Amino acid sequence: MRYDVIVIGGGASGLMAAISAARSAAGKGNPLRVCVLEKMPRPARKIMITGKGRCNFTNLKDWGAFSSHIRSGAQFARPAWRSFPPEKVLEFFESSGMPTVVERGDRAFPASYKASDVVDTLVRECLGAGVKIESDAEVLGIQAGEGFRIDMADGSNHLCSKLIIATGGLSYPGTGSTGDGFLWARSLGHKVTPLFPSLTAMVPAGYKDKPAAEELPRHIPRETPLTAFGHSLCGISLKNIGATLLVQGDTAGEEFGDIDFTDGGIEGPIGFQLSRKAVKALVNGSKAALVIDLKPGVSLTELTTRIKELWDDIARDPRSSRMREKERCRVLLGKLMPWELIPAFTSAHPGIITLERRGRADTKVWINLVSIAKALKEWKFDLCGFVGWERAVVTAGGVATDEIVPKTMESRLVPGLYFCGEALDIDADTGGYNLQLAFCTGHLAGLSASS
Repeated sequence: MRYDVIVIGGGASGLMAAISAARSAAGKGNPLRVCVLEKMPRPARKIMITGKGRCNFTNLKDWGAFSSHIRSGAQFARPAWRSFPPEKVLEFFESSGMPTVVERGDRAFPASYKASDVVDTLVRECLGAGVKIESDAEVLGIQAGEGFRIDMADGSNHLCSKLIIATGGLSYPGTGSTGDGFLWARSLGHKVTPLFPSLTAMVPAGYKDKPAAEELPRHIPRETPLTAFGHSLCGISLKNIGATLLVQGDTAGEEFGDIDFTDGGIEGPIGFQLSRKAVKALVNGSKAALVIDLKPGVSLTELTTRIKELWDDIARDPRSSRMREKERCRVLLGKLMPWELIPAFTSAHPGIITLERRGRADTKVWINLVSIAKALKEWKFDLCGFVGWERAVVTAGGVATDEIVPKTMESRLVPGLYFCGEALDIDADTGGYNLQLAFCTGHLAGLSASS
């Protein structure tokens, strides 16, 4: 089959690229034959799980604020962002019949909070623009010459004048992101920067059963069983806390907000924000640790004073007058943190309770109030690994952007070849930023390929 434009990959960037190419050409009175090749049975599988199925599809911050959330390739992505900014992405979906809502943090969602509405809109607009979507269409290889020949797994081949690679990265391989685009990029002469999972769970030491030696200190499969310590934390969410990432003992990042302890490890908004640097450090063989501040609003001195006052109040309270020191300590901790966090906290900080032997039958229990204050301000988790591609939200690394023209998304090495989305070495924080980058780079690639 011969087409004018072929898009390999029917995800967010690929579908948007196809829509942009078809619409742009038709608007100039020169309709093109555009085809999307998607190896999965249905397109946009990864969008379906975005935002836990709610799909935060863009973020309406201006460029200055938006770009601060791009971790790699910010300057490269700027022309694409300006050609199809968040307001236009929002307008695209609303004009296509999908109502939207904007929540705190400038995050945009479909009004239904159903990711399927985003997918249905993209597919409907593709078909409405005359784009052909071929599912179960696995590409084996690409040959470049006078145009491109796409060799298919079923033995057939497709020919095209312009080719857009929108295959995504390596994250969530069950959705079809298995890194094929990186192999083809290399075969066509492009460099691919080192790839590693981003926006993924960080695994503290002692949280999971010890993985095989060859897996340390990197990938720890999510299904690896939790230890007793991991079970004591799993399912707990902490809000409005401070978190500091240490790499080789030096501060590498600081965040304030919420974290979640899951069956994978440390996740949640600020856990994800810090995971990129943590994973990169571990992959490079550096030591990394996450330090949690459960009371970021007060200094250590103020907190110590407050804890001593609470301890005195508990001692004077008739309800606790007959309690043992350990029981009083639990009451104290219950006033300082969620009850469900106490077992893990005491397990991680055995020094808050000490025993003084005064004789064979005389032992005094001491509660170290200063130690409790220090532990609340600096609960350190040494990191031994991370959950890999199977649950990472996005891929860091990709096709080197210095070999791509930022104003067109066209290869500097192979005329007529374009890249967009997660296949490129661009990635950002969670919060709608990555999908916006997928949509705007896809839109620009399609627009450029149609000319």
